[in-house]
Amino acid sequence: MKKRLLFAILGLLIVIAVLAGVKAMQIRAMVEQGKKAVIPPDTVTTFAARAESWETSLSAVGSLTAVQGVTVAAELAAKVVEIAFQPGAKVKAGDMLIRQDTSVEEAQLPGAEAQVALTESVLARDVEMLKDQIISQADYDAAVAARQQAIAQVKTLRATIAKKTIRAPFSGRLGVRQVNLGQTLKEGDPIVTLQTLDPIYVNFALPQQELFRLRTGLPVRVTSDALPGPAINGRITTVNPLVDAETRNVQLQATVANPEEKLRPGMFVNTAVGLPVRKKVTAIPATSVLYAPFGDSVFVVEDDKKGKGGKVLRQQFVRLGERRGDFIAVTDGLKEGETIVSTGVFKLRNGQPVVVDNKLAPEFRLAPKPKNY
Repeated sequence: MKKRLLFAILGLLIVIAVLAGVKAMQIRAMVEQGKKAVIPPDTVTTFAARAESWETSLSAVGSLTAVQGVTVAAELAAKVVEIAFQPGAKVKAGDMLIRQDTSVEEAQLPGAEAQVALTESVLARDVEMLKDQIISQADYDAAVAARQQAIAQVKTLRATIAKKTIRAPFSGRLGVRQVNLGQTLKEGDPIVTLQTLDPIYVNFALPQQELFRLRTGLPVRVTSDALPGPAINGRITTVNPLVDAETRNVQLQATVANPEEKLRPGMFVNTAVGLPVRKKVTAIPATSVLYAPFGDSVFVVEDDKKGKGGKVLRQQFVRLGERRGDFIAVTDGLKEGETIVSTGVFKLRNGQPVVVDNKLAPEFRLAPKPKNY
């Protein structure tokens, strides 16, 4: 019995050893096959880093302000009897906005005008009577004063009627209506906002260290997250002569054309003041940069000196500068003329063989204009 058990155990060990040997041979064969395997090259698009001369600019966050903006308000207390505008509409200077109740003044006006006519007749007779010394100089002066008082009363009534007919003080676009028909307005009650939107002001500040480089007439580019598309151009029109004592910043104001009225007062925008001095940079497409917490890098395409020819990638860490349009400046780590991968860098690795095919390479521009803008 013991011999049978011993033979059984021995046979089992032999079977296990044979299986282990076969498995080891299979693994060794797979390892050898993996060493001999060649990874197929990936197809990439490339771009040659080039030297460019970029305009020097100073950036700041600005706020938009209307060239003319006001909240139209009632000057006198009265009831609204007519509303002659549509909210959000464009109006011209002098267009009527609302009319208040002027029935009392209109009823008093004919009597006041009649009083003017009467005093003028009396004054005309008194002139002749004064020549003949029928009346005294005091009576004549009283007649002159009575005429002036009557004329003043007519002017007062007409001025009151005019003030109760509220008109647009300048051309612009109206806002939300804040009155209703039949509402009794008090003096100073708001009626509607009125803003001139074209052109529009951009107010921003820059450090006092830049004051010597700033002057009126310098170009300004305005962009906003709320306004996709190309930058809107304008020029500096005012440099505040006073420097803020708390922030040591100088206030500037630029005027920007706004024919489509896309820019609105109160919006925050990004401003860039173009300076006459230009700087030389090494520009590459922004899509060629592999961004990472430990450092930004690009993949340089080089000849494969260790293999059988072809092209391989070398990951090169770079230091980046300003970005403009589709391009970004490289301040360190890359030389002019070096060929780099321009798209799809997130799927590449160092030492990977590649094949260059630029048939479908995108066109990179400093001032891109997508078709949907």
